[in-house]
Amino acid sequence: MPFANIGIGGLILVLVLALLIFGPKKLPELGRAFGRTLSEFKGATRDMLSEPEDEKR
Repeated sequence: MPFANIGIGGLILVLVLALLIFGPKKLPELGRAFGRTLSEFKGATRDMLSEPEDEKR
C-alpha cells in the first residue's frame, strides 16, 4: 500500500490542507462522493472478476 508509511503527522497535514482548500462545508460532500465512487468501482471490479469464463469470450 503506497500510503502505509504516511504517519499521524502526515495525515493531519493532509486533512488541514483539505480543510483550507475546500472549506468545512464542502468536505462532507466530497467524502460522500469519494465513498460512492469507490463503492461503485469495487462493485464493478467484483462483477468483472466473478464473470464466468464463457461470457468473457
